[in-house]
Amino acid sequence: MAGYSYRGRDARGVLVEGLLDALNEAAVADNLMSRGITPLDIRVARGRGFSLGRLKLGERKVSDEDIMFFSRQMYTLMKAGVPILQALGGLRESSQVPAFAAVLGKLREGLDSGRELSIALTDTGVFSPFYIAMVKVGEMTGRLDLIFLRLFEHLEFEKEMRQKISAAIRYPSFVIIAMAAAIAVINLFVIPSFAKVFKQFNAELPLITRGLIGFSSFTVEYWWLVLLVCIGAAVGVRFWLKTPAGRLKWDRAKLRMPIVGDTVSKATLARFARAFSLSLTSGLPVTQAFAVVAQVVDNAWIAMKLDTMRQGVERGDSILRTAAASRVFTPMVLQMIQVGEESGDVDGLLMEVAEMYEREVAYEVDNLSARIEPILIVCLAGLVLLLALGVFLPMWDLGSAMMRRQG
Repeated sequence: MAGYSYRGRDARGVLVEGLLDALNEAAVADNLMSRGITPLDIRVARGRGFSLGRLKLGERKVSDEDIMFFSRQMYTLMKAGVPILQALGGLRESSQVPAFAAVLGKLREGLDSGRELSIALTDTGVFSPFYIAMVKVGEMTGRLDLIFLRLFEHLEFEKEMRQKISAAIRYPSFVIIAMAAAIAVINLFVIPSFAKVFKQFNAELPLITRGLIGFSSFTVEYWWLVLLVCIGAAVGVRFWLKTPAGRLKWDRAKLRMPIVGDTVSKATLARFARAFSLSLTSGLPVTQAFAVVAQVVDNAWIAMKLDTMRQGVERGDSILRTAAASRVFTPMVLQMIQVGEESGDVDGLLMEVAEMYEREVAYEVDNLSARIEPILIVCLAGLVLLLALGVFLPMWDLGSAMMRRQG
């Protein structure tokens, strides 16, 4: 498909310009005529490709924030009674992000051709399976405006969590980078200078000093090898994490990490509880809810457990039994699920579970820097002590020897 720019006039005679993706000019003309626009000029859009896969250099891609605000705007417009085609057209004209304007244009094209909104969303390749499943439920139940509001709230929660985690790790990341830079400078410039001084005395050096000098000499002589190993390790780890087995092991390890593992586990379970509650409230069947929510939790290990739970429910087991067998939920959460099944309010109690976990995660994330800071201080103190002993012990020994000679 190619990108075409067009000029035409609508039923009121107003000049209309825009971009379309189509197989040829005839297809563009047919599309415009079906929308009540009389084409005046159609030509290939050179350098202004409308296709989502052909973004110009430096052009911002569609972000989660774009989708979040789109959901809120769609809720407001649909609640006000604005037709969905008119809503998409207005949002496209007012969009300040060319990539998302292209998404909205493609959505409108899909609806013009008779497709359902959920299918048009799938064709864009931008929206998540969870988002599409929720919209499909809204189409089936006639509550599409409410679904957009709930999706906005869900995406807003995800954004807040990412911002809090990013703010919490900013200081520790800065300290670690500063320590790495200090080690590099000391190895490349400081220790070699002391090594020349120590070599002039022809004295036996302490073990710590010999180790520091040896490591520094290796770094200076084979810096290219060290750099190559670091780059190779980073690329290898990144490639391994993209494999299903690597992603599964890493996501499982994240839940067991000291200090942060418990917080990651609670954040993941909060995401599951909120998304699952939203799915059930919207009218999604339980088994289908498990399938779409597994793609939202952003953890392959938890997603595998949710898939096992789905299979158990399909066999006729209760949610409580499958949840207990998964061994990822606390006894209190299991009790809430049990009460929810007995009262028929699983979605309501799961939302309470989500809010409880979110409060705990927010508190732990706010105090994450305070928990990591002592460890960083100890590591920094250990590094300083090692360097101090390696550099000053020989100087102390040499000074003592000179004093004995003078005496």
